[in-house]
Amino acid sequence: MSRFLLEIGSEEIPARMQAAAAAQLAKRFTEACAAAGLAHGHVSADATPRRLWLIADSLADASAATSEERRGPRADAPDAALQGFLRSTGMARDQLEERDTGKGVFLFAVIKREGRSAADILAEIVPAIITAFDWPKSMRWGSASASTASPRWVRPLTHIVALLGDAVVPATVHGITTGRTSRGHRIHAPGPLEIISADTYAAQLRAAYVYVSSFVRRTLIANRAAALAEAAGLTVIPDEGLEIENAGLTEWPVPLLGHFDPAFLAVPREVIQLTMRTNQKYFSLADAEGALAPAFICVANMDANDGGTAVVAGNERVLSARLSDAKFFWDQDLAVVKAGGLEAFLPKLKDIVFHEKLGTVADKVERVAKLARWLVDSGAVPSSSPPLMEGPGEVPQASGVAELAERAARLCKADLVSATVGEFPEVQGIAGRYLAVANGESKALANAISEHYKPTGQGDDAPLAPLSVAVALADKLDTITAFFMIGEPPTGSKDPFALRRAALGVIAIILANGLRFRMERVLLAAAGEDLAKFERVFEGNLEKAVAAFFADRLKVQQREAGVRPDIIDAVFALGGEDDLVRLLARVRALQAFIIGEDGTNLLAGYKRAANILKAEDAKDGPHTASALDAATLSAPAEQALAQALDAALPTAAAAVAAEDFTAAMAALASLRGPVDAFFTDLMVNAPEPVVRANRLALLARFRDAVHTVADFSRIEG
Repeated sequence: MSRFLLEIGSEEIPARMQAAAAAQLAKRFTEACAAAGLAHGHVSADATPRRLWLIADSLADASAATSEERRGPRADAPDAALQGFLRSTGMARDQLEERDTGKGVFLFAVIKREGRSAADILAEIVPAIITAFDWPKSMRWGSASASTASPRWVRPLTHIVALLGDAVVPATVHGITTGRTSRGHRIHAPGPLEIISADTYAAQLRAAYVYVSSFVRRTLIANRAAALAEAAGLTVIPDEGLEIENAGLTEWPVPLLGHFDPAFLAVPREVIQLTMRTNQKYFSLADAEGALAPAFICVANMDANDGGTAVVAGNERVLSARLSDAKFFWDQDLAVVKAGGLEAFLPKLKDIVFHEKLGTVADKVERVAKLARWLVDSGAVPSSSPPLMEGPGEVPQASGVAELAERAARLCKADLVSATVGEFPEVQGIAGRYLAVANGESKALANAISEHYKPTGQGDDAPLAPLSVAVALADKLDTITAFFMIGEPPTGSKDPFALRRAALGVIAIILANGLRFRMERVLLAAAGEDLAKFERVFEGNLEKAVAAFFADRLKVQQREAGVRPDIIDAVFALGGEDDLVRLLARVRALQAFIIGEDGTNLLAGYKRAANILKAEDAKDGPHTASALDAATLSAPAEQALAQALDAALPTAAAAVAAEDFTAAMAALASLRGPVDAFFTDLMVNAPEPVVRANRLALLARFRDAVHTVADFSRIEG
């Protein structure tokens, strides 16, 4: 057994593509080996900016010999059938065996394949992997690039190292012949590097100033950055994504500490951090109090002779220019606020089209403002208000939470037309918060402006403050209702207006804050004056359409929590249950009940009862609990079930009304024994019409009792 090394060298691979490319390389290699029958041990793959590499341990010397047996036509079959079988096996007639199978004499082919050497197999695998490699973006290069059939790779290929043990695996790919010649660091070790074997690969590259492990590079960056910051009395603001990106940009990472003019700290810290992170790939630093420090960590790709002084100076100059631009835009926005308040931005919203059928952003803002106020006035969002005066110099702009919610919603999109957001779109909402504070608004209102976009995705926190909740809900609910009303709901895999994401945000806000309201009522309020149009879109069945849309999103949102989608369907199917907090409480209690022994058996009994009723209803019309004549029940099993239903029905109904769903399940559990006895002791379709009708009515009453909790027909199992 030997170790196999494959290194595919190229010009710089974009950092964002490296991890996926390494995973693809490992996957393609293991699949190719499996197809060829070549056994191997652990496979590791990784990347640096200028290479993809793979090492396979314990590679077998050859593939295993195989034997395959195929049955062909009968021995006396027509010649055409025989020739077809011979062609498929590659054998001659005299190589076939005749066997009596008891159903006649048939021909059998025993195909034996000898094992192939690992070197021969790898010589085929390497070109196949590289040729078929899939990149998000690729390019052609050289003279061959004039043709669309020319070789393609993410960047021009430079070399391919393929070593089995210490021997080269010969192959040619895209005009490059495999060998053992690699290359080290572009500056520190620019010459050719002859790799001995997979065993020496990492050490040889390390000596040539290349860390082949992305994990090692990332760890070096994190540790050195932390040490530099600590020495300056600062701390690195954690940024895992930036660590990964810098590790993908460097082969010999050298973190360096730089500084910028403290005057730039007058710009919102998020803008400064965004500039440093997005444009320069710098780490931001914080002082002992957690405030942004006028310093940064950059990562060089070399050990400079001057200790990095020139590198730091160059980065400081570039950052100073970018921060000067940011401060210019910010000062412009402050001047607008000082002259006319945050409202001075609002007229420009009329120039931004939200959607051709829905008007401008200014139109949307007015709808959101009205809905935000209604959410508080109606009690959908609790009216317990945050303090209106949070600090010196903060002047409340309205007298109550509803008024503040309306005002916050009216201002929440103002920063979209600010110079700062125009240059840094990622800080929309955040810039609005800073401008609101500069305008003397309350902290609660300013936070509502920045938080109304939340949650922005999976893992993001939902807003909790009343004003923030009202505006965030209003914004998302307006988006959902508006696009449904113009006939643009999500379809299949298409959701161009992110309505599913908006619905997930609504659900997250409701659950995080324990908000109690019916979704239908709120969406009707969001439709406002266009209610008739809203109803027409849903063909008069608004509740069903809205329930289906939110039910699907709720199933997605609750999947990670282990909630079964069929249980959600079972509760939604009852109708009238779109208070999501209550619905989930019912769902969780039902799921806990169903997976238990009592629940499993009761579900089986319900399905049996439902199937019988379905069949009999098809024959002679619906059978209902009201047809039950309790006085004529004579069999003990009938009487026991009727008595159990008399006790369980009111108990379950009262428990559901009190939202004690565990007690409701316990009431249903009391039916398990009587239901089992009913089916064991009695024949439902008795020959006597009165007895048959009574027993079917009993089953209908049992079904109705179960439906006080959920539609068990939707539950799998």
